[in-house]
Amino acid sequence: MLQHSQSIRHYQKITDNMVDLWRRGYKFDEIRLHMDGYVSCLRQTKALEPYHINRLEEESTSFLRDPSNFESPTMLQRETDYY
Repeated sequence: MLQHSQSIRHYQKITDNMVDLWRRGYKFDEIRLHMDGYVSCLRQTKALEPYHINRLEEESTSFLRDPSNFESPTMLQRETDYY
């Protein structure tokens, strides 16, 4: 769990971008490349401490691997209406 305020802000940006890319039709590999590029930029600019960047990368990868993060709210609503 992220606790550093700057890390949380970057995590929100990365995850929002990943969901947006998914909704626009990008594939998993392309979204992964975007995340890798974002994290690489953080490392190059030294915007955060290396420890915080590593934690951010771990959390972002976990978010990307969870398919429930990329389901549309209408699909979730339909499933609940069914039951």
